[in-house]
Amino acid sequence: MGTSTENKQIKIHNKSDKPDNIIKKENDIYLECEELENQLPKFMRGYFAYLRGNVLPKTRLAYLHDVKFFFKYLIEETDLTEAETTDKIKLSDLQKIKAIDVNMFIDYCRKYKVETDKSVYIYENNNKSLARKRSSISVMFKQLYRDELLPKNITDGFDPIRVPKPGEREIKALQDDEVMIMLDAVTTGTGLTNHERSYWEKTRLRDKAILILFLTYGLRLSELHQLNVSSFNWNRGEFIIYRKRGKESLMPLNKSATAVLHDYIDNERAEDTTLADEHKDALFLSLQGKRMTERQIRELVKKYTSIALQTSRKAGYSPHKLRATAATSLIGRGNSIFDVAALLDHEQVTTTQLYARQKINIKRDLVKDMEWEDERTEK
Repeated sequence: MGTSTENKQIKIHNKSDKPDNIIKKENDIYLECEELENQLPKFMRGYFAYLRGNVLPKTRLAYLHDVKFFFKYLIEETDLTEAETTDKIKLSDLQKIKAIDVNMFIDYCRKYKVETDKSVYIYENNNKSLARKRSSISVMFKQLYRDELLPKNITDGFDPIRVPKPGEREIKALQDDEVMIMLDAVTTGTGLTNHERSYWEKTRLRDKAILILFLTYGLRLSELHQLNVSSFNWNRGEFIIYRKRGKESLMPLNKSATAVLHDYIDNERAEDTTLADEHKDALFLSLQGKRMTERQIRELVKKYTSIALQTSRKAGYSPHKLRATAATSLIGRGNSIFDVAALLDHEQVTTTQLYARQKINIKRDLVKDMEWEDERTEK
């Protein structure tokens, strides 16, 4: 019998080129996937192996969560199984399931509630989320069919889910004048509440460095979150980031990024002697001296972008929309979409072309000469 790793300290013996925090993050996802697999039936081992070999770790984790939720639905909302826990679902239970049963599950996922002793939580999913759940269940049934555990492939009967094509979506990004307002806010504190200013006075250099990196390089949230002090080679003027699938990418430093990073590290970041070992190399630290979480970075971005947009903090933009801002700004300055695709790590240049179509201010320019009320008053 294996020894449980619960409550045991994870120690990393890292002989790869990746920093420890990247290895730890990958291991955390791996362990979470293993935990979910232990809560699912053993006959699904072929499905687990397929996910390990064919999808990204975060996608694998999401698929396992979806499948577990589907099994909970079968137990709690249907009479399709007599199992009391998700790991006790039988293969014969799945053999009885028809396409209509899965379609009913997807419909259930549109809006459902979960009750606890103190609260009732209402969950609502848009079509994009529903399509992901449908994909998770489809892959499971297809794999069980390939493994000859199910007599037929029922996935052809799953209802299609309409999700907007990339070209149909309005790309949300800051315009150049809004970027200037945002940078002014983080530099001077303009637009912040008194409560926010009390924190800003201690973190303004850090916050500015974060925004500049997002705007300059179009980094993904995970890429910025994982940055270390050791990621930077100041003599060569470059830093290293880790993309999807663990791919390394060297990024050149420009004057603005170099200046704000040095300002933060030299004048605001906590001294290494005050930090726990696991956080000493982390570039962006919280006021508690720990590596900032992805959620903290996301809330920081929403706060400053909401000032630029003159909207509520909740309606501020996410880090991904600063990635879109970087793309549209670079293309608007006449840069090749192929070069921009390389900088942003787009696997297909068609993704970058979507930003090229988003011509900044084009709608404003079109309606500028259609001031009907002005013409009426002049006449």
